[in-house]
Amino acid sequence: MAGKKHSKPTDVQLEWLRRGLSQPGGKLPLFDGNGKQISEKTVRSCIDHGWVAPWFDNPVKPDWLICKLTDEGRRVASAGN
Repeated sequence: MAGKKHSKPTDVQLEWLRRGLSQPGGKLPLFDGNGKQISEKTVRSCIDHGWVAPWFDNPVKPDWLICKLTDEGRRVASAGN
């Protein structure tokens, strides 16, 4: 997993990460711009890379991962802007 920390995000991951840059606390959305839920695979991969961290548990929807950007995630999302 250590090698994964330095890899680049996919286009889908990068788009999602960038959406957290303008949100209070770096909160990431649960849904994309078309109202489709963000893939759990995308969320877990970003957690594994250290770009996002789980923020809190959602008592209404415990299976949803509510995440926020980490410092590394902010760096990755801001690169190239």
